[in-house]
Parts: sequence; C-alpha cells; structure tokens
Amino acid sequence: MAFDQISLKGRALRLLSGREHSRAELERKLRTHETETGELARALDELEAKGFINEQRVLESVVHRRAAKMGAARVKQELQAKGLDPAAVADAVAALKDTELERARDVWRKKFGEPATDASGRAKHMRFLLARGFGAEAVRRVVSGGDDD
Repeated sequence: MAFDQISLKGRALRLLSGREHSRAELERKLRTHETETGELARALDELEAKGFINEQRVLESVVHRRAAKMGAARVKQELQAKGLDPAAVADAVAALKDTELERARDVWRKKFGEPATDASGRAKHMRFLLARGFGAEAVRRVVSGGDDD
C-alpha cells in the first residue's frame, strides 16, 4: 500500500466518525477500495473487536434520530437497509408501535396545526403521515381528530 492511500481501516474510521454504521454498510461502502481478498473483512473484524462497530448502537442511533419524525414502518425500512439483525429490528419496531399514535399526532401538529376543513385537505394530511411511515389506523385517528388531548 502506498503512503498516499488511506487504509481500509482509516476509511472505515472516517465513516464511523460521522455516525454509527453497521458492518454491512461499511462492507458495501468500502468494497470498491479493497485491494486484496479478505483485507476488508480483517479490518472490519479488528474494528468490531475493539468496539468501533456495534450493531446495538446503530439500532439505538437510528431509532433515536428517526422516531420523532417517522413512523414505525419507515424506521423498520431504514434498519433493515442497514443489514441489522431481524430479531433486533422487530423488537425495536414493536417498541415504536406503542407510541405510534402520539408521535403521529406530534408530527401532524408541527406540520398542519389544525384539522382540515374539506376532504381534499384531509387526504393531504393522510398522505403526508402515511409517507412518513405511520400506520393507517394511527393516521385515520389523527386526521379525524379521534382521541384528541
């Protein structure tokens, strides 16, 4: 390796300095920089052994960053895209579903503030919340004003 090239471990640490990454994400991003077979796996094994790569931290980070603005479906999609353990993803999503209605109501209030007066307005509100990944039942209850504070 030349002195002007950044090592795979250095590239991985640079990525990890910005935010938490799963091993699968790092493999996907760094695969093109691998010069010899197995080099990337060895570098990631070493970083994982030292605690720089931790899937639980990745999961907690995504949930913390996204839960206030996104529904359980969108958070689940993002966690799955990161290649995390399906059982851990299912547990995190189950915990999010408990607060889905309250989170949907908060997001709706920030965006719209008051109920729509006509059907097209309600449809707009529903599309917005559904696109954010909130469940249909929670969206229906928020937009119809049911169980309001």
